[in-house]
Amino acid sequence: MLKVEGLNVEVRGKQVLHDIDLDIPEGSTYVLFGPNGSGKSTLLATIMGFSQFEVTSGRIFFRGKDITDAPIDERARLGIGMLMQRPPNIPGVRLRSVLKATSGDGMDVERAAGELNMDSFLERDINVGFSGGELKRSEILQLQAQGPCFLMMDEPESGVDLVSIQVIGKKIRDLIGGIGCGSDGSGTIRSALIITHTGQILDFIEAQKAFVLANGTIQCSGSPDVMFERIRRHGYEECIRCHQRN
Repeated sequence: MLKVEGLNVEVRGKQVLHDIDLDIPEGSTYVLFGPNGSGKSTLLATIMGFSQFEVTSGRIFFRGKDITDAPIDERARLGIGMLMQRPPNIPGVRLRSVLKATSGDGMDVERAAGELNMDSFLERDINVGFSGGELKRSEILQLQAQGPCFLMMDEPESGVDLVSIQVIGKKIRDLIGGIGCGSDGSGTIRSALIITHTGQILDFIEAQKAFVLANGTIQCSGSPDVMFERIRRHGYEECIRCHQRN
């Protein structure tokens, strides 16, 4: 589904990521751990194609196609979708309008919004005045409308209360377990890459592998539950020391 080879990325002339190798098969869910400022959000934004993140070397392949230099809209049409940690406010654009434009006739907007307790937000400007949990539900609703093959989520549980995390977690599980397709119309089992700090999302999804990203590079990988417990007990330093020894 996604293959990243030797990726090096700069932001405003400063190197943020170096020597990133990542291979996510179709139908797999991978989790990304790491301390604040380690480059996790930069990695997702680079894969999505945001212009301020400059790839200085390395390649990104999506479903066998080299997308390293592809614009963000082409990547979205191919089937890459992203839930941002801090999505922007979009005054003057109603949530219903975006959902209709994105899904066409492919989604019952009223029903989908109701499942996420967002039916009363359809006539509101996107993200304007939304709480943390409402922002996440809005982003998930937009991802559902897009129907991507590959889901990237940047801390989907951050700023979410204990009631909302149940709704959000179950919807994310349903999205990951579904069929997505790109612009060529060919269905495929979805894959996902999810950043988490709290580990709460692991209660709802079945992730196959986890990585720790620190100091701009992948330090170690392993079982998501085992790695999360190790990080919780010992912090990231143990993983970094192990990487340096090897």
